[in-house]
Parts: sequence; structure tokens; C-alpha cells
Amino acid sequence: MTNKADTGAAPTLNPPVFYTSGVLLLLLVIYASVFPAHAQVVFANVQNWIITNVSWFYILAVAIVLGTVVFLGISRYGDIKLGPDHSSPDYSSTTWFAMLFSAGMGIGLMFFGVAEPVMHFLNPPVGDGSTVEAAREAMKITFFHWGLHAWAIYAIVAMILAYFSYRHGLPLTLRSALYPLIGDRIHGPIGHAVDIFAIIGTVLGVATSLGFGVAQINTGLNALFGVPINTTVQIILIVATTGLATISVVTGLDKGVRRLSELNLGLAVLLLLMVIVLGPTVLILQTFVQNTGGYLTEIVSRTLNLYAYQPTDWIGGWTLFYWGWWLAWSPFVGLFIARISRGRTIREFVMGVLLVPAAFTLLWMTVFGNTAIHMILTEGITDLGAAIDKDTSLALFAFLQHFPFSGVISLVAVVMVVVFFVTSADSGAMVVDMLASGGSSNTPVWQRVFWASSMGLVAIALLLADGLKALQTATIASALPFTITLLFSMRGLLKALKLDATKRGLRYQSLSPGVSRHPGGWQRRLRTMAMFPRRAHVLRFIAETAKPACLSVAEEWRKQGYVCTVEDLEDNSVRLSVGGADNPQFIYEVRPHPYTMPSFVMADTQDEERKYFRAEVHLREGGQDQDIMGWSREEVIGDILDQYERHMQFLHLVG
Repeated sequence: MTNKADTGAAPTLNPPVFYTSGVLLLLLVIYASVFPAHAQVVFANVQNWIITNVSWFYILAVAIVLGTVVFLGISRYGDIKLGPDHSSPDYSSTTWFAMLFSAGMGIGLMFFGVAEPVMHFLNPPVGDGSTVEAAREAMKITFFHWGLHAWAIYAIVAMILAYFSYRHGLPLTLRSALYPLIGDRIHGPIGHAVDIFAIIGTVLGVATSLGFGVAQINTGLNALFGVPINTTVQIILIVATTGLATISVVTGLDKGVRRLSELNLGLAVLLLLMVIVLGPTVLILQTFVQNTGGYLTEIVSRTLNLYAYQPTDWIGGWTLFYWGWWLAWSPFVGLFIARISRGRTIREFVMGVLLVPAAFTLLWMTVFGNTAIHMILTEGITDLGAAIDKDTSLALFAFLQHFPFSGVISLVAVVMVVVFFVTSADSGAMVVDMLASGGSSNTPVWQRVFWASSMGLVAIALLLADGLKALQTATIASALPFTITLLFSMRGLLKALKLDATKRGLRYQSLSPGVSRHPGGWQRRLRTMAMFPRRAHVLRFIAETAKPACLSVAEEWRKQGYVCTVEDLEDNSVRLSVGGADNPQFIYEVRPHPYTMPSFVMADTQDEERKYFRAEVHLREGGQDQDIMGWSREEVIGDILDQYERHMQFLHLVG
């Protein structure tokens, strides 16, 4: 399924989604701005009802999500690629991780890295605060909230979107997650509604975070340069941050977002090392090992703990708040992760999205959280705890004031916070732009500018009208219907992966042994292995042998009543397509594919840039790593029939 918008042949804008989401956003902002108190009461009542009546469902759903992601990573499905079989990752592992980290929860680490452990230390859910046991429990809780569960939510949404988009040709929008449930109806009103929901959630989520986050930037600037803390300064900061985000999103994913993400990761590592070196280094290393052990030991009991035997409001203010926030943000973060993860296997994807960011996050929480608790509990710096308890936006900078070179470290922290907000805003604008354009990433500049600017304007409007808290509550409450949809989509993903794995297994079974496995006898096979053809030789083979073979098969199939076409592709490939609307289409392509000449051959030639080509077979699932260069027309026909026979066997098994 090809999106015409990607080729420039048609407008990229999806009017029902673009205009409807724009109008609904305007109405929601007006409501939250003009009637902030009423909006807060309405949305808070909805959230309180959810916490009281369906908290068990949130807890169980997140547990199922984590279990499913781990299962997919270690199961036989782990070898399936998020894209065609021949695809390779678009980004290096370091760049990929940097973008995951920045879009996923980078800004949250800056805001809560010091604040959350200290707050749990001072006011634990059970037992007395400000004790050694409270310190140990505070870190376990923080690890629980920021560890595997959060990244598993992002991972499952991203995996569903990437799998159905890159492997099955569906648009890279949230509607594609429903394909296993409603099929082609995702292209109608239901699909439009899902994308509209995702746009509203993303814009409001980024805007409310932007509004709250500028308070931390303002606090840092006040500590460093004496900049006053007021609404005017915060509006200026929103405008500046949005402007930088607009520039970034206009330059595109490979330039703006990528470079800012890499910068952010570098700054994060620098700040982390500064605190480790200047802080209680040995204690940090010891507590990281112990915190990790405690977290993994109790992960099952904590995952399903609802404090049912010890009724408390704590779980609603913390665990359920986080689960709702991660779920509400998952359409945005998941789609962004899907966008940058094409070509990776499911196992590689799970390792990268679940384990690596979680490990870095837990290290970050240990370095900042345990150091802050050590200051309060051991060094007696109780004013740090009082300052954090009074205003969490002060936490990071109040903490850094107790270090040598505090001005330099705080400046690095301020730059990090700004860049984190820019990367959140630009990746959010990119995601919303894709949702409003039917999954196209090749959109006009004005659309990207529109969405980046909209987030800043919404944040300013809500900041002025004191409506930020209301829409933050609404965003978290919206996670309930999305969670129900997500569970059904996960079932659809598992079903599709089972079919995919079955087909992959059949591909390696030779149903007609002989002709295609050893075409022309072992002598010709040996000669073919020793060949390193040039591009012209492979193109001639495709034109004079592969295409006539496809035409002969197509002609015979048409006599049998099949719908069959043979076409030349832009890269000089030839494609044979068989099948009607009632059956999955069978595709057999022969493509010229370049490779670097092996070193033992290069030693005998003066041409260091020499490439050789293979005539490779591609099926609907992607490249098969099968070279048919040098085969006869009859042997190519035999391979087509072998591949089609496997296809029919697959349909028989899954039918």
C-alpha cells in the first residue's frame, strides 16, 4: 500500500483529521482558559472515578504490556524485522538511542531526578519518613515508576505501528494499530477519529509539559542570573523554545531532531559524570547495584500491588498518575520511536527500547536521587528537603547549589532543560504533522510550522488562564479508552506475527527439491558462485531472462483465470504480481543489488571502487538473499513456481 503523499503526486493534508483536530483543540483551550476552575473540577472528577473504580485495570494492563514486550523479545518472533526482510536500520545505535532518550522522558528526568526520590524519602506510602528504610524504599519506588514499565508502554505502541506500517504498507499513523481489529475501515471515519484523538492528546500533552517546564527553566535562570520568576518571563521562554523547535522540525528528522538529540545525550552524560565525580562516588556505585537488585527482586509484587489491604491515596497520586501519563503520551512517543526504528528486528528493538533507556534512567535516578538523600540524611542539609517539599521545580537547582562549581553545573543543567524541551516540542510537532497528513513525512514547511507554533500558543493561553492543570488531568484521564484499544491491538499484533512466523518457516522448506536449489547442476552452480557481474550484466539478465520468465508464467496463469501483471520498476527491477482481492497478493521480484567487491578479489584489480551486482529475489515480505544470476529461463520459472507453492501452502495452513 503506497501513500501518494510520499511521492509528491498528491496533497499531503488529510482534511478531516487536520481541520477537525484544529477546531476541537481550539474549543478545549477556550474551555480550559475561560472556565479553568470548572474544567479542573470536571476532569478531576473523571480522574478520581478512574482511580477509585478501575485502578486495578490500569495496573493489570501495564503488567500485561510489560509481559508481552518481554515475550516478543525472547520468542521466535524476535527475528522478524520491523520492515522488509532486506531492510537495515536508518540510524546508528548511538543516534537511535539519543532520539529515544530525548523524546521518551528526558525532560522528566531533569524535573524528577532529584525531586521524586526525596519526596518518597520524606513521605513514604507506608512507614515513617526520613529514615534509612525510607531511603531504601524511596529508590525502589522511583525505579518502579521510571523503569521497565514505562518503556514497555512506549515499546508496544511503537512496535505495533512500525510492524504494520513498514512490513504491511499501512500509513504510519495511530489508526494502523487498529488494522487487526477493523481491517480496511481504518481508512474511514473510525481511523480519522483515532488520529484526531492522538493529535489532541499529543498537542495538549506537549503544551502542558511546556507550560509546566518553563517554570523549571525560569527557576534555573533565577538561580544563575537573578532573572525574575513571573508569567512574562515564562511566556518569553515558551516563545523562544517554540521558535527553536520550529527551526528544528523544519530542518527535518535527519538534521534538526537528530543533532539536538545527540547534543542532549552528550550533555546528559556530562552532567551525570560531574555529579558522580563531585558527589559521594562510592556510595552512588554501591546504591546503584543495590537499587537494581531490589527493583528486580520485587518487580512482580510491586507491579500488581494496589495497596488493597492498606487503603491509601498515595497510589492514585503516584503510580496510577504515572501509568496514566505514560499511556497518554504513548501515541506520541510510540509513533516517534516507530518512525526512527525501521529495519530493526523485534529482538533488537526490544533490547534497545526497553533495556538500554531503562538502564540509563535508573542510573540517572540513583546518581541524583541517592546523592540528594545522602545530603539530607547523612550530611544534615535539611533545607534541601524543605525546598523540594515546597516547590518541586526548585529541586534540581537547589540540589546543584551544594556542589563545587555549582554555577557551571547549573548552567549545563539549564541548557539541558531547554534542549530537552526543544526536542520534545519538535518531535511532537513532527508526529502531529504525520498524523494530520496520513502518515506522510514529506510535508510542506507550513504544516510543520503550524503545528510547532500551535503547541507554543496553546501553552501560553493555558499559562495565562491557569488552565494547565485542568488539561493535564484531562490528558491522563484519556488514557483509559486508549488502554482498552491498545490491549485489542496487542492481540492483533500477536496474531499477525504468528502468521508471519509461519510463512517464514515455510520459506525454508523445499517443496519441490532439485531444480531451484541446484539449477543446472553443480558445475553451473560453481561457475555462478565465482562470478562477480557488473551492473550491465545483471540488467541484461533481468531483461532477457527474468522478465521473459515472468511473462511466460503470467500468460499461463491468466489462462487459468488468475489476475496477473508483470511490470518494470524504476530501479530496473521486474515484478510479477498474482492474486485478486480475496487472497493475499503474491509478488515475485528480481532486483539488481550492488555489493562491495570482496577483499580477496580487490587485490587482483586496480579499481578500488568496483562494485559487483546480484540478481536478487524479493517477495512480498522483502529480500530473500537469493541470487538467481546466470539461471536459465526455465530455472527462473521453476523458482517462481516453488515460491508460489510455498505461498499456497502458507494460505492452506492459516486458512
